Amino acid sequence: MSERFVQIAIDGPAGAGKSTVARKLSERLGILYLDTGAMYRAFALFCLREGAGTAPGDDEIDRLFSRFGLEFTDGKILLNGEDISSEIRTPEIDRAVSPVSAIAHVRERMVELQKRIASDRGIVMEGRDICAVVLPDARYKFYLDASVEERARRRFEQNAAAGRPGTLEEIKEDIIRRDRADSTREAAPLKVSEDAEVIDTTGLSLEEVVEKIVSAVEEGEKE
Repeated sequence: MSERFVQIAIDGPAGAGKSTVARKLSERLGILYLDTGAMYRAFALFCLREGAGTAPGDDEIDRLFSRFGLEFTDGKILLNGEDISSEIRTPEIDRAVSPVSAIAHVRERMVELQKRIASDRGIVMEGRDICAVVLPDARYKFYLDASVEERARRRFEQNAAAGRPGTLEEIKEDIIRRDRADSTREAAPLKVSEDAEVIDTTGLSLEEVVEKIVSAVEEGEKE
């Protein structure tokens, strides 16, 4: 790997394996991993806790962000010092995150924060609008996709392992709903960036997907 800052942007729909792949990439390449989806989930949780609901106005959003302290430490997500790693993965937050993250001012404030974190450092960042909006100058861009059935199965297994409720059919319906909401929102809708490499992860193991990306990065760093 060269001494240049390696920045990897990964987009894709819910359940495509972005978080797991990005986390493994950060370990392999020795760079920071930033789960932007968790950031929006944390803010959605904060909105609900503060009684702002899922449609706060711009002034309320600014007020909330002034007290929104988020840290990623030792694999945990801390909201103002409290570990919320499990709480942001509940069905309640699954339903709340799309309307909250669709608000243009929320995305503006979150993108500002994400850009600051990524400034002058190697990073692997995943989400819905990373390639085109958050890290438009990143050299390595990927769009991870998978069939709805595959994504629902993965999410169901993750939830079951963590003891979270939900049937396979309920999770599938939620993924379809989130796909529709993410791809049709006005603010930075989910779409494939023209300069991103699309990887269909259906039927691929975690290591196979990671190896595809690592190989592309290593080849690019030789140039």
